[in-house]
Amino acid sequence: MGWVTRPLLPMVQTWDLNPRRWVRALRRSPVKVVFPSGHVVERKPGPGKQPRKAAAEAGPHEQRLKQPLQVPPSQTPSTWEESGLRYDKALPGDKRLSVMTIVKSRPFREKQGKILLEGRRLIADALKAGAVPKVFFFSRLDYIKELPVDKLKGVSLIKVKFEDIKDWSDLVTPQGIMGIFAKPDHVKMTYPETQLRHSLPLLLICDNLRDPGNLGTILRSAAGAGCSKVLLTKGCVDAWEPKVLRAGMGAHFQVPIINNLDWETVPNYLPTDTRVYVADNCGLYAQARRSDKASDHGWVCDRQLLKGHKYEEEVDLETEASNGWLPELEVQSYDLDWTEAPAAVVIGGETHGVSLESLQLAENTGGKRLLIPVVPGVDSLNSAMAASILLFEGKRQLRVRGEHWSRDRSYH
Repeated sequence: MGWVTRPLLPMVQTWDLNPRRWVRALRRSPVKVVFPSGHVVERKPGPGKQPRKAAAEAGPHEQRLKQPLQVPPSQTPSTWEESGLRYDKALPGDKRLSVMTIVKSRPFREKQGKILLEGRRLIADALKAGAVPKVFFFSRLDYIKELPVDKLKGVSLIKVKFEDIKDWSDLVTPQGIMGIFAKPDHVKMTYPETQLRHSLPLLLICDNLRDPGNLGTILRSAAGAGCSKVLLTKGCVDAWEPKVLRAGMGAHFQVPIINNLDWETVPNYLPTDTRVYVADNCGLYAQARRSDKASDHGWVCDRQLLKGHKYEEEVDLETEASNGWLPELEVQSYDLDWTEAPAAVVIGGETHGVSLESLQLAENTGGKRLLIPVVPGVDSLNSAMAASILLFEGKRQLRVRGEHWSRDRSYH
């Protein structure tokens, strides 16, 4: 045998004849073996190993290679594991769950400035558009991992039972994730580049729309047609109500929506030289104007003009019409050209129709009433259907005008 020595340690003489212990001793690095003959064998460090002294003398590049890989502060984590995000599990009686019982109410949304979104696709669209999340409730961690981790910093993540989400959800088949967001501001939103590129000088004004399904469908059509903006006057259902969000299928994050406007402020949101066109089938209005066009055609809304209006009991329509109190609006077929200037289309609700203020605004801007002919005897068109017809007709007219302009320019 021999003597086994270690750096910085006293020499130890090993007389143990057990070869296994001798081999284990040799594996400890580094050592010197001194045989009885005086011959000395020095082991060199194995691959990837070096003495402490040698490591201290190594250059900065070599030391850097031995340090664990660290993500630079400026580099955004790309996975859940790298982000270091944490979530809580809600226990029975958790007070944080009580917010879900009131977040659906309009007073809460308006007072607290928060909205509720449900479903992975809608939440992903909201995050992409720049909506600010506050809390996520989810039943499976995989649903959170699908979302961009850079958008989850500072967000409360709470894992709940699927039964809780079923109780909160209005869907037949809930998707297992719900989020509370700050109410989006259209000025700060980032809308899709394709949507901005195809935006048209075409606006939509919703007047007295009370049905959530209709409003959501109309918003979806407005985004599909390329409307540059949607304005909602006071009296409309809240655009951020859960039923409207579901019917909109993500349109809320594709087109700017400005909610709860007074008619006095509506012109502030219209581009210069905009003409306002009213989609309307107010038979009483047509009679007061001594027009027979409404007797043979259906319009968007077959309701009385002033039904429920503050002037209803004070005004005799036929007398005031002859005195010029009601706006003078020419009737025009919807398929004739009405997009030579920036256009805004007013769609009224099916209960009360359009408001008197919308007719006055149309008159002041040089607009008209748009007629959609239907078979005699048919009461009226659904508001969402009528809006879709008018918006896509406006889109068609603008496309044809653009083609003519390009053709004329190429000739010159």
